[in-house]
Amino acid sequence: MPPLPDLNAEIIALFVGRVEERWPGKPSSAIGKKPTHDALHLEETGFTEDSQADLKVHGGPEKAVHHYAADHMAHWRTTFPDNADSFVPGCFGENVSTTGLNEQNLCLGDTLKMGSATVQICQGRQPCWKLNAHTGISQMAAAFQRTAFTGWYYRVLQQGTVRAGDVICLIERPCPDLSLDRLIRARFDPVLSPDFAAELAGQPHLSQSWRAAFAKKQARGFKENTDARLMG
Repeated sequence: MPPLPDLNAEIIALFVGRVEERWPGKPSSAIGKKPTHDALHLEETGFTEDSQADLKVHGGPEKAVHHYAADHMAHWRTTFPDNADSFVPGCFGENVSTTGLNEQNLCLGDTLKMGSATVQICQGRQPCWKLNAHTGISQMAAAFQRTAFTGWYYRVLQQGTVRAGDVICLIERPCPDLSLDRLIRARFDPVLSPDFAAELAGQPHLSQSWRAAFAKKQARGFKENTDARLMG
């Protein structure tokens, strides 16, 4: 096992939200999260002060906290210059924003200390049409998926308290060969190798929903239609 890299970052901001009726004729959402300087209690299903609208696809023990790299904001400002001013920490409905931690230098299964809590990376974000509606950019979800700049989700291994200004630091790395970038790109690859799909389907650190998705990808000729998820 290679030595553990010295990875740590200060939390720029924490964000929590409540369920709102945002778009006429469309489902409600809690994607519009607001910054808080309060100390937040983190339990198995997320921050107690946070909410999710559709618990079938959001929240739960394997999507307890969404972390997004503020490092990507420069990319989005360049990609969508007409909306450049809107790309600031918290704009994508994330709970945690930092610089220095991203999909390239983190791996599946990474265990991190976050304030007094302990969390583990278990999957990337699977963007949906609500991201388009929230940002006002019709191709936002597709761009997330294409770049693999999706952010990632944590499961909570030990409950604790977290606040802006706390440090997140890597304490364990069981899967050093499986970067988040590689994992996320594999999840959205329409022609993924069945052997690699089978390997990922058996990965114990991966969330159950992503393991199930990779299990389907093992079948030769399997095609996943993402239009409804991405466009609504």
